[in-house]
Amino acid sequence: MIELIVCIGSACHLRGSYNVLQTFQHIIEKQHLYDKVELKTAFCMQQCRNEGVAVRLEGEHHSIKPEDAKSFFSNTVMPMADALEK
Repeated sequence: MIELIVCIGSACHLRGSYNVLQTFQHIIEKQHLYDKVELKTAFCMQQCRNEGVAVRLEGEHHSIKPEDAKSFFSNTVMPMADALEK
């Protein structure tokens, strides 16, 4: 199971964490990835100095702008999910 965590702390909320979260949730639903990707939220990941919304994927921090959430999921999360099938 892939752990994908989106920060919903104050700074990330102002930068669009709700939109990032909704985008990820929509893709998970559309692609039927419930058994592969566990989407969670967290308050403040101590990444406020970075641009964008803090996202932690399998322990690695990323900074995602809402408009880039779909491509991040497609290019970074989906290959990991596909690898679980093998």
